[in-house]
Amino acid sequence: MTTPSEELFPSTRRALLHRAATAQAEGRAPSLVAAVQRQGQPVWSGARTCVEGHAPDSDTQFRIGSITKTFTAVLVMRLRDEGLIHLDDPLEKHLPGTGVGDVTVYQLLGHSAGLGAEAPSPWWERTPGTIRPELADVLGEKPQPHPAGHRHHYSNPGYTLLGSLIEAVRGASWEEVLRREILEPLGLRRTSAQPQAPHAGGWAVHPWADVLLPEQVEDLGLMAPAGQLWSTAADLLRFAAFLVEGDERVLCAASVREMREPSAPSESGDWQSGYGLGVQVVRRGGRTLVGHTGSLPGFLAALWFSVEDDVAAVVLSNATSGPFTGEVAADLVRIVAEAEPRIPEPWRPLPEVDGQLLALTGLWYWGTHTFALKLIADRGLELRPLRAAGRGAAFRAEQDGTWTGLGGYYAGETLRVVRADDGTVDHLDLGSFVFTREPYDAGAAIPGGVDEGGWRGLGS
Repeated sequence: MTTPSEELFPSTRRALLHRAATAQAEGRAPSLVAAVQRQGQPVWSGARTCVEGHAPDSDTQFRIGSITKTFTAVLVMRLRDEGLIHLDDPLEKHLPGTGVGDVTVYQLLGHSAGLGAEAPSPWWERTPGTIRPELADVLGEKPQPHPAGHRHHYSNPGYTLLGSLIEAVRGASWEEVLRREILEPLGLRRTSAQPQAPHAGGWAVHPWADVLLPEQVEDLGLMAPAGQLWSTAADLLRFAAFLVEGDERVLCAASVREMREPSAPSESGDWQSGYGLGVQVVRRGGRTLVGHTGSLPGFLAALWFSVEDDVAAVVLSNATSGPFTGEVAADLVRIVAEAEPRIPEPWRPLPEVDGQLLALTGLWYWGTHTFALKLIADRGLELRPLRAAGRGAAFRAEQDGTWTGLGGYYAGETLRVVRADDGTVDHLDLGSFVFTREPYDAGAAIPGGVDEGGWRGLGS
């Protein structure tokens, strides 16, 4: 039986190294670090460099750009979980005077607030944050080119606002709150707002010649929550494990699952990517990947994980352009998932069973559509169509004896058992839909009733 600590097969490790080496060579990156995690444990890391004898490793810091947004989103979700804010709160409630106070916290997290993609000139990534000392300097004169809530439009200023929201509610700097509430509890000792040795230097590679130009490093000031951080492959893998399982010291599992759900429609024609709450959600090769990519002058970064495969990958490079780190990280996940598929946990029976719930299981009919009802953990239920087409969902048990749908068409809908006067089960009510033990059961309270003649043949 495979255990999380076992190493990958040599052939898998070679395939990973080949992909990383190809990315560094073809992308003409001064250096590139890659690492993979399976079942929450690091299982491979590799590096390539153009400097003989000075290859970076998984403890070398690179700037991670917009992966910073995921950290900022976690801090906002913590405020929500503590009851200090609500995701549907208008920004004005907690951060007055911005001029865009009608947008909600939820819209800012998912980039659907309609705000501009970038701060006004000059180019904010290559200029010191001190030239934008106020939020008005970040937002500009026309901060909202789109109506709020109508579309996904990626916005760096939007995450600047979220950073300022955190500071207003916590009464401390974004950097201090980040250190205290995420970095220290998760043991991310090599993640910081400023570079800490050993760290890579940022470089630009000429597009038509194999020559280098050093990139300057700027402190982003107010825009730090959108892209300031430096981190390592090892730290980002730990962060990925948290984004899969949650950690009660930081954010519970239910809240990190909420972050992974798409929050706004994708751009027209793009059905392969979306955005949750601080994380990107993409489809690659038939699997769903969650994480974020990042870039700042001199650096490219990517973090992807597959919850289903329980594999995560990080790729970091010190080049302004060149290796497509997002594609490379996706390929690393694929290589491990396909070469060494996840070994499922052993089947185990439920620890206990309620006889009344067990009696509800089996076949049910919505009109003539056939469904199976199954008992699952924690007194939950799962309703699935027996044919390929149809609506199904898992349901969470509530204290009042009903169940709440957890996904798809029935997400948030209530399932309840309706009993006859003698206490027997008459039917199931799911959002007003009636499910009976027989197709159009004449003995059940079906709206509209059942024809008295019953079922008949063509000649009847």
